[in-house]
Amino acid sequence: MFSPIECGPINIRSFREEDLSAFATYRAIPEVARYQSWTTYTYEDALSLYHNMQTHPFGTPGEWFQLAIVDASTDQLIGDLAVHFIDEQQVEVGFTMSPTAQGKGYATRALSHFVERLFTNMKKHRIIATVDALNTPAYTLLERVGFRREAHFIENIFFKGAWGSEYQYALLSSEWKEKHVG
Repeated sequence: MFSPIECGPINIRSFREEDLSAFATYRAIPEVARYQSWTTYTYEDALSLYHNMQTHPFGTPGEWFQLAIVDASTDQLIGDLAVHFIDEQQVEVGFTMSPTAQGKGYATRALSHFVERLFTNMKKHRIIATVDALNTPAYTLLERVGFRREAHFIENIFFKGAWGSEYQYALLSSEWKEKHVG
């Protein structure tokens, strides 16, 4: 079970079935899907993902989970955090925001608070994120939160009809604590 995180104007919580319509709506927007693995996204896709997440406890190694980023005053979905528990100590993260919520600092706030939870409460050792090398807002966000670029993979993925390049970022618990504790 995921315990909600209060982050000022936003909160992070478990997905609810009533979030799925908004989730599918913003994921279907071409500019949102541009750097994502999907081209189209439907309510049925969202429902399938939601039901799959219900089959494993949050934090199960090898599994992906989505967490809802919601407006704290309305509890309306404005984005999501993806989290893949690679093993007992390593986690991969991703994020998607509705265009109406972009550029307001919400993703930075959500990712920062979630990283804090992963390192402090869940005692994880390492967090990684992989982003398209052309997705400047995504890698700038990672750098703002404290991730460092570990790799630049050149034309390593055939993606939506063309070869693409990716950056891999990482953050260790010790790096986070050095900047945020004491």
